[in-house]
Amino acid sequence: MEGRSLEKPARIRTLADLAKLAGVNTATVSRALADSPLVKTDTKARIQALAQEHGFRPNQMAKRLRTQRTGVVGVVVPLGHEKRQHLSDPFFMAMLGHLADALTENGYDIMLSRVIPNTPDWLEAVIGSGMLDGVLLIGQSDQFEAIERAAAHYRPLVAWGSHWPEQAHCSVGTDNFAGGRMAGDRLVAGGARRVAFLGEVRTPEISQRHAGLCAALQSAGLAAPLQFDVHLASDVMEQEISAHIAKVGDAIDGIFAASDVIAMTTLRVLADRGVAVPGQIRVIGYDDIPLAAQTVPRLTTVRQDIATGAKAMVEALFARIGGEDAASVQMTPVLVGRDSA
Repeated sequence: MEGRSLEKPARIRTLADLAKLAGVNTATVSRALADSPLVKTDTKARIQALAQEHGFRPNQMAKRLRTQRTGVVGVVVPLGHEKRQHLSDPFFMAMLGHLADALTENGYDIMLSRVIPNTPDWLEAVIGSGMLDGVLLIGQSDQFEAIERAAAHYRPLVAWGSHWPEQAHCSVGTDNFAGGRMAGDRLVAGGARRVAFLGEVRTPEISQRHAGLCAALQSAGLAAPLQFDVHLASDVMEQEISAHIAKVGDAIDGIFAASDVIAMTTLRVLADRGVAVPGQIRVIGYDDIPLAAQTVPRLTTVRQDIATGAKAMVEALFARIGGEDAASVQMTPVLVGRDSA
């Protein structure tokens, strides 16, 4: 049959093949595909068009060997304090979504790890794998010392969490003490006089929230809050909260929960027991995850700006990957007043 051939152009596999077809050397092809200004505009356009026509894709592994970059960032969730907590936790999902958007928009792939620390050098094993350009930690858990040791020799490491004086590692988070104090002041202003805190205090963030609540109650001349451990694992949380509520009966009139997930579960437990919120007990959470505005009653909480925090984490990581310094960031929390307190 006469006329134009319908056969597809032969697929080109190497830079050398593309250079031969274009009539230039391999260095020019490499620069053209990288959109280098060192190559004339018309030459660059011709080489890029030939690459597209012949289905040529640069070898990413070879490129990474040349640049000593993997193009991958590790997003690690350490769970030393709560081994049964899941990545499906709404806070983790919200933070992970914002981190993934910021990283992929800048051309990076993500390696996600849920880590149960079982040796002191677990973080050194992650960063020493050679697979990552940097590491983002969603939370410090009870692994502050392990993070400090790693940060002493590994710069591209940024953690979501609390900041302490003389801290070596770069962290991004809110002023948890201030947030706890805001919650305490709100409860007191609403008439609460006997307050309980629901949450373990073994992690830096939650211990600071508890300390802020204690300061608010002390300033108001009230007794220190009752403190009850509540695990963040969904399979035991409701039972633990129910047991604590049954133990204190009507001896409390205010609850500050260490997280929105704990607070939302508390609302359900109180509803099942016929306890009116906020009429009998006022409830405040922490985080302001999207679901907090959907509860009945709508949850009063302390907002951590997760989107801004995730952006700050990625910016700090990129600066450190590039050899620059990046200081820790401590954001100001905001009390979000709704219906539960």
